[in-house]
Amino acid sequence: MTATLPVHAAPPPPGAAILVGCDGSDAALWALDRAMAEAEAHRLPLHVLAVVNPSPTGYPPGMADLVQESVERLTASMSDGLRRAVDTVQSARARPYAGRLTLHVVLGNVVDVLLRAADGRHTLVVGTRGNGGFSRLLLGSVSTAAVHHATCPVLVVPAPAAETAEAARP
Repeated sequence: MTATLPVHAAPPPPGAAILVGCDGSDAALWALDRAMAEAEAHRLPLHVLAVVNPSPTGYPPGMADLVQESVERLTASMSDGLRRAVDTVQSARARPYAGRLTLHVVLGNVVDVLLRAADGRHTLVVGTRGNGGFSRLLLGSVSTAAVHHATCPVLVVPAPAAETAEAARP
């Protein structure tokens, strides 16, 4: 189904919608599934947003042109990953999502882009933790920033009970 969905290189347009952040992690897939349910329940469009930060510290002068090809490959890879994430969630659902869905991959700081895109939304949906390296944290940096700084309601989706119990084992 999503193979034909275009991936936009800009944030979603303004308006009432459900926005979900997706980095391809398990937590993001659970959040995507819940965001689909929320969009259906409220009869709103669903915007799926992935953010690529190719250089968290910025580039030295002249370096940006040299890494442009790598940034393009990274963006294309994230676009493919976003389509696969939607396909994965769709195939696991009892009834496929049939609402309006758009995919967006944007370059920038993850928290900044996500918070700007969430402005004016019905709900921002995020997983508890993304692909960061601190698996014992209850909330990751992105979900924590969303809870504290988003201008719309934030729904933080926890791992399913089976996943939580398995992660707690020594």
